[in-house]
Amino acid sequence: MITSREPQADPTAVRQAADDERLLAKEPDQIAGMFDAIAPRYDFLNRLLSAGRDQRWRRKAVEALALRPSEVLLDVCTGTADVLLEGLARQPGLQRAIGVDFSHEMLQHGRRKLSRGGVSRALLARADATMLPLADGSADAAAIAFGIRNVQQPERACAELARVLRPGGRLVVLEFGLPRSRAFRALYLWYASRVLPMVGRLISRHGRAYSYLPESVGRFPPPETFGQLLQTSGFPHVSVVPLTLGIVYLYVARK
Repeated sequence: MITSREPQADPTAVRQAADDERLLAKEPDQIAGMFDAIAPRYDFLNRLLSAGRDQRWRRKAVEALALRPSEVLLDVCTGTADVLLEGLARQPGLQRAIGVDFSHEMLQHGRRKLSRGGVSRALLARADATMLPLADGSADAAAIAFGIRNVQQPERACAELARVLRPGGRLVVLEFGLPRSRAFRALYLWYASRVLPMVGRLISRHGRAYSYLPESVGRFPPPETFGQLLQTSGFPHVSVVPLTLGIVYLYVARK
């Protein structure tokens, strides 16, 4: 009797595929683990892959907040605290700058940067964007830079931002988008799908993180839709500003 056996699936490949699905589903432990793994090279890759424009984008966002002395600034998905540092540099008279993130290693790198800069009025805490550890109306201004795309329930995070901001409080959101120009979009998609993952994988030594980035951008709502989400979350006044031909969008909102 001749019998045939189905080829056995590679357990490692099956496990990797399952992890990829969980990552794209934005399960918090998977996202946090990914950022923990790439934290040591995160800032360097941000500068390299954006040709230094990531710093300009953050400066634009902080400028739009129009920070005033004695205010409290909240930065959600703070990563390595670039926005907090920019906020304190622009407005040294801030009462407090608070950053939250659910990646332990990113926060550790952020704390080292704050320490090197001699910053004493900043506090970094590990927390989920959908459950912020702040009282109602306790912040004057808030930011979330390149983080809302990684939150499993962005509507809950936006509602939390509205909750912790005082009436009249300001919010800025920076997030990647797709250029409107067909020619530039084609060039950008080629770069994002071919060059970025290859360079990111080589330098970060993480096999998935910089492939996840363009995939997550493609799944994120278009600017008009996300602007409407902000409005329904408690921010009736929202303006949407494309940066660098629409690679990035700056959302400026007021509670």
